[in-house]
Amino acid sequence: MTKALRLVLGDQLNINISSLADYEHETDLVLICEVNEEATYVKHHKKKIAFIFSAMRHFGAELKNNGYTVEYSRIDDRDNTGNFFGEVKRCLKKYNFDKIVVTEASEYRCLKEIKSWSKQLNCEVEILEDDRFLSSKNNFIDWAQGRKELRLENFYREMRRKHSILMNDKQPIGEKWNFDNDNRKPLTSGIAIPQTYKEKPDQITQEVIKLTAKLFDNHFGNLNDFHYAVTRDQALKALGQFIKERLSSFGDYQDAMLMDEPWLYHSHIGLYLNCGLLLPLECIEAAQKAYHDEIAPLNCVEGFIRQILGWREFVRGIYWLKMPEYETLNFFNAKRKLPSFFWTGNTKMNCLKQSISETKENAYAHHIQRLMVIGNFSLLSGLNPTEVNEWFLIVYADAYQWVELPNVTGMALFADGGILGSKPYASGGNYINKMSNYCKSCEYKVSQKNGETACPYNYLYWNFMIENKQKLSKNARLSIMYGTLNRMSEDKIKSITNDSRKFLNALC
Repeated sequence: MTKALRLVLGDQLNINISSLADYEHETDLVLICEVNEEATYVKHHKKKIAFIFSAMRHFGAELKNNGYTVEYSRIDDRDNTGNFFGEVKRCLKKYNFDKIVVTEASEYRCLKEIKSWSKQLNCEVEILEDDRFLSSKNNFIDWAQGRKELRLENFYREMRRKHSILMNDKQPIGEKWNFDNDNRKPLTSGIAIPQTYKEKPDQITQEVIKLTAKLFDNHFGNLNDFHYAVTRDQALKALGQFIKERLSSFGDYQDAMLMDEPWLYHSHIGLYLNCGLLLPLECIEAAQKAYHDEIAPLNCVEGFIRQILGWREFVRGIYWLKMPEYETLNFFNAKRKLPSFFWTGNTKMNCLKQSISETKENAYAHHIQRLMVIGNFSLLSGLNPTEVNEWFLIVYADAYQWVELPNVTGMALFADGGILGSKPYASGGNYINKMSNYCKSCEYKVSQKNGETACPYNYLYWNFMIENKQKLSKNARLSIMYGTLNRMSEDKIKSITNDSRKFLNALC
């Protein structure tokens, strides 16, 4: 009988992962290892490290309770080699196995390394498809084949049909595929917002928090108020609480931002989905059931499902279709270094201060803070995509390169030149003012277009359009804006460029 060493990675924490599907209790062993290389290849947020290590330890215990034989390698074990290869090699020396079985890694660099192991270890390495996703790599390649443009809306509709989600025979329920136009309402202060799910750290989590504080003291972020789910049962409770208490308002307010309110009506389950504690289809089906049970309206349910069935699957498809070249794309040749306030939140721009400070505290910010505040600023300021991508990968607990890179390079920075999106998501200060109350407490004036007290987004937006006119003026979705720019006086354009130059030169 073949004996298999079954490696489970830190974002594969589900008993139904493909690498465990044909586990033989009499002969096989599951290896789970915390390694320094994964915690430090970028200096991940402390709370992100604590979350992943705690979830890994709880998953290892869950497997043991279910009769699996588990070899668990802790990061502070004296013999820990600090990387996956070393830990696998150490396990092979300790035990006798015929092959290594692993579900394909979610990140290109990691999968590339694993593919080299068979020759290095003189042992068969069986790499299985990650069937947690609803569109396989080959499915996405087939869908993309021959298309001039790869657009979310087309992909999303096909996924709805394929999986029969919110469908009435062959037509979408509600006679519309997308209710995004209904999901742009601002929030007002004083509204009672339901709390996010909070779990008191148990002994395992407390030990991991102390260890993280000791080993990764110089990493970004705070460890206080750690309340994340770290087991599958807890993650399911978090999903259930969202469905019951926040989904009914999620759609309306999914683009809203509010001072000192980091959680709002969002689900906060991205970190659980991306490490395996939750599965995408069960989240989709829970939301769909909420619609049929009249717990939540269609616009809210469709908006939530689109993020998982549409966007999450779409960005993964783009990642594997375009890697490794995608990692180095820089359409605008942006070179400016990341400002120091990205690490401190110390800036007079209140929207950035709020978004970065909440990121530092929670290893979380919702998608509009990421895209239209931090990402928009990075785009307009010409920040180096490599540095921006590294920052996003570091600071968010749900960030793995497969999901972070397309969102930043493609969506936020348009550094891929239009592979993922049809236009840059650039905006002046008015959008932030419309969707938040940030501007009311800002030292800059969103109503002013130029001058020292004007909102920097206002002149940076037009400066971006001026500097990139050659590359963007033929984009049909920007024709109205370039028409406005072409009617501007020389004095107006000079004020824009001077204000922008002064502001950008002061960044440090």
